Amino acid sequence: MDQGQYTTVGSLREQVGFLVAANTSLIAEVNALKFQLEQLRRMLFGSKRERFVAAEHPSQTRLEFDIDQQVLEAAIEAGKQEVTYTREKPRKPHPGRLELPSHLPVVETVIEPEADTTGMKHIGDEVTEELEYTPANLFINRIVYPKYITPEDTNGSQRQVIAGLDRPIPRCIAGPGLLAHVLVMKFVFHMPLYRQVQVFKMGGVNIHPKTLDSWMSLAAAHVRPLYAVHKAYILGSNYLQADESTIKVLDRDKPGATHGGYMWVYHSPPLRAVFFEYKKGRGADAPKANLLNFNGFLQTDGYVVYDAYDSKEGVVHLSCWVHARRMFEKALDNDRERASAVLELVQQLYDVERVAREGGYPPAQRHELRLEKSLPLLNQVGKYVAGNRNRVLSRSPIGQAFEYCLNRWDKLMNYLVDGILEMDSNLVENAIRPLALGRKNYLFAGSHDAAQDIAMFYSFFATGKKNDVNPHEWLTYVIRNINDTKTSHLKDLPPQFIDKSLLV
Repeated sequence: MDQGQYTTVGSLREQVGFLVAANTSLIAEVNALKFQLEQLRRMLFGSKRERFVAAEHPSQTRLEFDIDQQVLEAAIEAGKQEVTYTREKPRKPHPGRLELPSHLPVVETVIEPEADTTGMKHIGDEVTEELEYTPANLFINRIVYPKYITPEDTNGSQRQVIAGLDRPIPRCIAGPGLLAHVLVMKFVFHMPLYRQVQVFKMGGVNIHPKTLDSWMSLAAAHVRPLYAVHKAYILGSNYLQADESTIKVLDRDKPGATHGGYMWVYHSPPLRAVFFEYKKGRGADAPKANLLNFNGFLQTDGYVVYDAYDSKEGVVHLSCWVHARRMFEKALDNDRERASAVLELVQQLYDVERVAREGGYPPAQRHELRLEKSLPLLNQVGKYVAGNRNRVLSRSPIGQAFEYCLNRWDKLMNYLVDGILEMDSNLVENAIRPLALGRKNYLFAGSHDAAQDIAMFYSFFATGKKNDVNPHEWLTYVIRNINDTKTSHLKDLPPQFIDKSLLV
């Protein structure tokens, strides 16, 4: 074989190697694109439930899905011919008759028999009670201020006497209860103002939408000092969970267009309190300003702007196991064997948390339980992830899931440090859900200032929900009393600190 043939063979081998590498890369890219397409389909049409159920269980027999065609056709024909049938349905125990609340007013109606009862003796009554409803009624709260004048003195002068004006917001025609109702309906029950206008109209009261906007602005300005107090207490907590979500805002500089703003959310599990803050962007400046002096435990979802706190003195950064679990759940179609192996171990970790939660374990006892039960499981997860990382394609879904865990492994382990810590950031995600529901109803905020007001009310109402505080009663009380509350006592008004006996 001459030199030219050697050159040709070597060149072919080089081309084959190049083509094999290119083919491998293309296969990986196709698989990645298929995975993305499947995720988009699941987002549009699939179930969003995250609970993992293994494909096979040793105590569960396999179900055969292949049915003989003749049997199938016979069953279909029998179904066509069958007109009526009886089926014994399993009966669930009835919860019993609804006990009517004792605090409700009672309207009693006596219905006499149509027959003549003259000369008959009344021997008793048959009483039927039903729960009834009438639409909420607006009423005019007329406040009368009598004016008095003193007799003329020796100089012929007189002095007029009248009680001081006792209204929380003098310029607003709406009373505290009505203001609270409008705000609660929008931010707790997600009813946009234009729908509330329609409800008021059904009751015979025409309120212009701009009037409702004005009421909301006046109420927001009225309670804003409490928002600053609320923020100070939450950001001063030693354990925070942080997350962010989008909100569309009308931009005056861009007529007809909306600006994509962000709600930055901080949740303090020890205080059971939530703080929303609106910012125009999603950059690192937002958390930097709020967490400048923070010391304690910070739990996030892996967003890169929080990576700066990995090495900050006095801060222990935690990651979220829910987000890690989602990565493996998404990888099931790509590599079910490896993804299932990790998901089964993660499910056992959550079983430990369930035992602690249902048992009402205090933090110290939950800490000991985790060291005994969770630490060995975490070591198994870490060993499996590290051992399989180099056996899969880095761009594949399972490879991305492994990479996600390895890059955050220390932060995923940090919840073992203290029993007050949560395994995931679900609590702050749950607090954001009302915002997501609100976006679907009122679509956008009218301005950047309005978005800041929205953040304030979501902060109050989310905190009230976590502390089982009636939002309407609380806000009505605050509107009525905040002007008469000393600055040093404003700390007693937030939902997490309010004396519930005052809310009647």
